[in-house]
Order: sequence, then structure tokens, then C-alpha cells
Amino acid sequence: MGITARGVGLLVAAVVLLGVGFRYAYPELTVLGAAAGVAVGYALVTAAWRPRLTVERVADPDRVARGEPAAMVLTVRNTGRLRAANLVAEDRCGGRLVPVPLLRLRPGRDTEVRYPVPTRRRGVVPVGPLRVTRRDPLGLVALARAYGEPVPVWVHPRIHPLSAVPTGAGRSLDGRTDSVPHGSITFDSLREYVVGDELRRVHWRTSARVGELMVRENVDTSLPRLVVVLDNRAAAHPDRAGGVAESFESACEAAASVVAAATREDLPVSLLLVAPPAEDPDGDRGPSGGGGRAGLEPPRGPLDRLAAAELAGGGEDVLRAALTRLRQDRLGDTLVYLTGPGARGDLGHVGALRRAYPSVVVGMFGAAEPTAAGAAGLVMVDAADGAGFAAEWDGIRRW
Repeated sequence: MGITARGVGLLVAAVVLLGVGFRYAYPELTVLGAAAGVAVGYALVTAAWRPRLTVERVADPDRVARGEPAAMVLTVRNTGRLRAANLVAEDRCGGRLVPVPLLRLRPGRDTEVRYPVPTRRRGVVPVGPLRVTRRDPLGLVALARAYGEPVPVWVHPRIHPLSAVPTGAGRSLDGRTDSVPHGSITFDSLREYVVGDELRRVHWRTSARVGELMVRENVDTSLPRLVVVLDNRAAAHPDRAGGVAESFESACEAAASVVAAATREDLPVSLLLVAPPAEDPDGDRGPSGGGGRAGLEPPRGPLDRLAAAELAGGGEDVLRAALTRLRQDRLGDTLVYLTGPGARGDLGHVGALRRAYPSVVVGMFGAAEPTAAGAAGLVMVDAADGAGFAAEWDGIRRW
């Protein structure tokens, strides 16, 4: 609860008038002081009334690519029974405030507001909560309350189509890699039965134990696996324009393009960050709600993780720790490492991964000079942005 400057002045005047009136026996001053005190008390009681409101938000849609339109539909309903709500309300959308008209919102009625969500930049745009301010008629007291939970709008990086996906050195016995659908070689997990599954894949012992049909899910171990590593160290992207590292934004677009292409070809793909956020010390999961934004839903896939990815601190020691883990775990056949001009001196460490990964591709963004072809035994892709990366990628014939 906050008393405005007018309210403070009137309260001070009430105290002074009452004190002088009683001290020097001036009944007129005493009456004026009492009236001022009653006005402040009335303002406090009026502003303290808490309207009963329910707030619903629907993002349309809640996940978009950068630059695509998105909107938020806000519905506010007065669930009270006695009084109409005469309020001033603002909804927070990212870094701006959107006015919401709630004048004379009668009991049982609702109002709907639709407004655009900014999608010019990749990221997670938190929308909400609704901030409702209750004022008294004299403007002596103002009380602000929050209604509703914040809802995120995930702005994904742009996806540039890639005509081919590198598969590295396949592990098939015939010396080549085929994009075979999984389900024939090695047991991977159990899942619930769906209509169309073959009965010979039902695991009867587990089905009897859990009380419903469970089906064996197998994978083809010869299927090539891609590992996309995004270098999100601030040291790797030193150049800023308006507080934004364009080389990092381009790397995010390239990562999204590779992940989308691999998904289209039904190839297993993993996305890792060099410097994991504080909420993600293991690096396997994205930041909760996108970059430590409390109260927001966690990311649901690699594109959500790319939307929430942010530059983090850390130097060569963080890079070495990440590369050590990649070398030990051997998560796939092809490693796609996406970085910026500040990491040019680290390519030797990345090149050491060729013993664990048959094919290592490095995307360098924002470099003033092209990186020498075959530096450290790597396949280099120099690009100014995500679209340039896609063009250079499609121009490579040998992986």
C-alpha cells in the first residue's frame, strides 16, 4: 500500500491542524484536522478493498520463429458479486507495459484484450503478471496488486533449410551409413502400446506387472548421431551491437537449422552448450523457464533451449571441461561446433576431438578474416549469418 504525495501532505496537515486546534483551543482548526484525517482514513479503506478478479492468458501461438507474428489474448473477469471494479491495470509484456481497460467492470462480466508480442529478437518473452492499481477518488492512496501467472512466448531462432545433413563415418558393416528407421536391432526402452504396433514386440512380463500393454522400443545402433555444440561463452562473441552479439544470434540460427534438418531426416541429434547455465550444471537440460526466468515453464525441446540460450561467463577452462566431456562420452559420429571470432585460438582444442568423432564441422560466425581451410584438421564453414551458413553448408560435398 502506498500513500501518494497528496495523501502525505493531507496527513501531515491533519496532524498539524489537530495539534494546533487542541493546543490553542481553535475548534475550527480541530474540525479541519479531523476532516483531513477522516479523508485519509476513507482513502485507506477504499484502496484496501481487493477486487476479485480471475486472469486467463492464451498465447497465439506460444512458439514462433524470430520475426513471425505472435499475440497474447488476456481475459479478465470480475468474480465479485457486489461492486463493479473501477481500476487501472497494466500487463507486462517483456520490457513494456500494455494498458488494460477495466473501467466499470461489472460483477460476472469479463473483458478481453489482444495485443502483439514483440518477436524481433530471439528469446523467451515473459508476459504478465497483470498489475492492477486501486486508487481512492481523491487520489490519496494507491495500492498495486499482481494477478495471474506469467506466460512465456518462445521466440525461436530462424531456421534456414539445409539440403543435406552430414552423417560422418557410419558404423554399418557394409561401410556406409543408411537412414534406416529405428526399431530392429538393439533394445532401448519400453513404451505404452498404441494401435498399429506389432504384437510380437509386446513385453508380456512388464505388461502383466503394470497392468497395461508395454511395447519394446529398439534402435538401430548403426544410425549416425549428430552432436551440435553451441559455444555460448561471452569470450567467444566479443563484438556487440546495441548490446546484442550478432555472431551468437547467427550461431543459434545455424544450430536450429542443423537440428531441424536432422529431425527431418529422422537422425538422432543432441544439442549441448559449452557454458551451461547455473540451473543446469550437467549441461543436459536447458535453463529453467529459459535462462533462469523464475515462474516460467521449462523448455520442451532443442528449439526452446536455443530460444532461452544466453551468453555466459567462462574462458578456456570452461571450454576444456566441455570438450573433455565430449571426448569421454562420445555422444555421436558427427560433431558440429558453432562459435564466434573470439574462439579462433581455441580451434586446436576442438580439433583434438577428431579422435572421438569421425567428422568435426566448425561454423565460425562474425570473423573479420576467413579461417584457413582445414585448420586443425577440421571442416570449416565461415559465415556472416545463419543464411550464409546454410549456403556454405550446402556447398560442401565431402564430410
